[in-house]
Amino acid sequence: MSKQTAVDWLFLMINNPNDNQEMALKCLEKAKQMEKEQIMEAVYDSMGTNFDPNMGRAELYYKEKYGNGGHK
Repeated sequence: MSKQTAVDWLFLMINNPNDNQEMALKCLEKAKQMEKEQIMEAVYDSMGTNFDPNMGRAELYYKEKYGNGGHK
């Protein structure tokens, strides 16, 4: 089963003409979080199995490349 990308999810969420700006901003924040998780998972997967299981190094990579992005 393939995962939905953050961009695909965001498109589906904001493609509703009844949404207001507040909902669009919430969707944008959710998409940013999804993207962060996808990037971290890709980095973690590329490291192999000999690295820390809690994705700490993957999160460090994300923060070095993209900053905190408004997320913890």
